[in-house]
Amino acid sequence: MTRIILVRHGQAEWNQVERFRGWADLDLNELGRRQAEAAADRIARWSVAAVYSSPLRRAVTTAQILAQKLGVEAKPVQGLIDINFGQWQGLSPEEAAVRGGSLYSLWLKSPHLVQFPKGENLGEVRGRAVNALDNLIAAHPEDTIVLVSHKVVCQILMLYFLGLGNSHFWQVAQDVATLNLIEMNGDRPVILSLNDTCHLKQIREE
Repeated sequence: MTRIILVRHGQAEWNQVERFRGWADLDLNELGRRQAEAAADRIARWSVAAVYSSPLRRAVTTAQILAQKLGVEAKPVQGLIDINFGQWQGLSPEEAAVRGGSLYSLWLKSPHLVQFPKGENLGEVRGRAVNALDNLIAAHPEDTIVLVSHKVVCQILMLYFLGLGNSHFWQVAQDVATLNLIEMNGDRPVILSLNDTCHLKQIREE
């Protein structure tokens, strides 16, 4: 049985001031590093065989903080990279609403129907993320592994685990530095926790 700890990276600058991040190679800010350290302390209760992450810096830095605490190496996996927002990358929601018009409205109402200009759609993200997931499960049939990725990818993977289509995208929350715990019972995923941020409580209260 593979146990999967799916982690969204800690806070980066464009999480604090909301923008379409996508493939922008942003690193964690100071709060994001503290969030990653808190997540590492929480995950340390498990015996983790490997940590894998998106190749973007905000995920890599999060993974490295986790891996150092867990005594393993963090390895990049291309399939876990954030969605490519194409021409929307770097835009604020307000700017996207002006430039995108009806496409932005569609993103809010029916995200599974959106093809980002010169970017990806959710179906493409799901295909590569699930393929990466299947490969990692096959490589770790009896291990606990950590996967560090991004909001969109984490939402899509949780929909996959729940057996739901991409039309349910906005019904799954994934906060920064959140943990999700999934155990594979044969081919059937069993979700033990979803969008768990209890480890961040002390940081929020400071």
